[in-house]
Amino acid sequence: MRKLIALAGLAALTGVAPAGAQTVQTLSGPVKGTTSGDITVFKGIPYAAPPVGANRWRAPQPVAAWKAVRDASAFAPDCAQAPFPPDAAPIATQPSENCLYLNVWQPGGTKAGAKLPVMVWVHGGGFVNGGSSPAVYAGDAFARDGIVFVSLNYRLGRFGFFAHPALEKEGYGGNFGFLDQIAALKWVQANIAKFGGDPAQVTVVGESAGGMSMHMLLQSSLARGLFARAIVESGGGRDALPQPTLAEAAKAGEAFAPNLTADQLRALPAEKVTGDLSMMTMRQPGYSGPMIDGGTITGSPVAAATAGRYAQVPVMIGANSADGFPFVTDKDKIFAAFGADADEARRLYDPEGKATGLALGTATSADAMMIEPARAVARTLAARQPVYLYRFAYAVPPVAAAMGGAPHASEIPYAFDTVAARRDPKMIPAEAPVAALTHRYWVNFVKTGRPDSAGGVPLWPKAVAGDDTVQIIDGAGARRGDDPYKARLDFAERRATARH
Repeated sequence: MRKLIALAGLAALTGVAPAGAQTVQTLSGPVKGTTSGDITVFKGIPYAAPPVGANRWRAPQPVAAWKAVRDASAFAPDCAQAPFPPDAAPIATQPSENCLYLNVWQPGGTKAGAKLPVMVWVHGGGFVNGGSSPAVYAGDAFARDGIVFVSLNYRLGRFGFFAHPALEKEGYGGNFGFLDQIAALKWVQANIAKFGGDPAQVTVVGESAGGMSMHMLLQSSLARGLFARAIVESGGGRDALPQPTLAEAAKAGEAFAPNLTADQLRALPAEKVTGDLSMMTMRQPGYSGPMIDGGTITGSPVAAATAGRYAQVPVMIGANSADGFPFVTDKDKIFAAFGADADEARRLYDPEGKATGLALGTATSADAMMIEPARAVARTLAARQPVYLYRFAYAVPPVAAAMGGAPHASEIPYAFDTVAARRDPKMIPAEAPVAALTHRYWVNFVKTGRPDSAGGVPLWPKAVAGDDTVQIIDGAGARRGDDPYKARLDFAERRATARH
């Protein structure tokens, strides 16, 4: 396997680049992308050494420089993972442990030093799935609108989030995937000017696990100065289950690989490390997920924001109107989980008793996991820095009827203006204006830190501590108004604060 990886890397370095493409000299070596129309794309640029062999379960190491022009016309592998067939944004590569690559979309005719705003995208997938290759994550529309767009891979599953007593002894263990993201941002700071981007105008953007990663970047001292703005899409904010400490995560690692030395751990076959870990199976013994390590994560987002540990940069944050995970669809079981609050939950979520189990399971988990936490973080940060709170509430009619609104991750194709590339459902005419508006808000924020700064879009006032209004984006356009979920969110907040 490692020989194949090495051969693939050699081919990438010496391969013939497509004619008519542009070459950019990065600090590590020249890369040649592909130009289509007025956009040039550079794919599969390494930002760190392959995290294989001796580099497995270590912080990302410097990439080896090259002299020959590197063909950057195709995506490099997304990070090692088990398949997740229901994924609405399926990866387009064969995943591999050798995966620390990023991609750059550049507006046509951009020269080095042009100082264009930069957007860095961090994908979701529960920290066990996903990658930078899905079609709906393409950065063409952002490049079309004058933004240098960067997407990146980071280690997933046990490759990315793993602690073990043997690794602790040599000073390693923890959130390697987060260290990868920080390394990619350092690459952007060092190299993006060569692509016409301004390292002083970097906006980090992520959804779901990527949104949780935004909370990490905002609170981590390791990421200070690497970005100027942040967009948190469906990134939660409260920990439904307390995140493990490094020591607790090491116990999970020991359960996965008992009594192994560091060398033996690094010699494990990649297939064994990956196992069957996916978004369907990630709550299993022997996997901790992200942990409080004191360097990347210092505590829950609400706690870290309350303690003043967040970077004081403009933040756009929000969730979708049906942003939950209906793991339980039996109505009696859903309400039983509320314990003494079951009657109040029925009154708030199903007053007429007509809600389906699917819609009910989605709504209750959405409020607890995504919508109320986003409100809590926005309220906390509002006294210190510009914050813009949103609720994305559009879905095609059959989906909206079944789910009770816009499902988790459904805003991405609208923000990226890639609805036509979505796998399912197929695009309908009513979606075009929603995509145009949503995309313009994202573009404006990346360029200026204000989502309503240009393009004739509806005003979007900053959040205010204790305010009960929210910017709603749906099929009717966008407007700031009283939160229709206020009573539900207040209920979710009371329960969350009681737990902590």
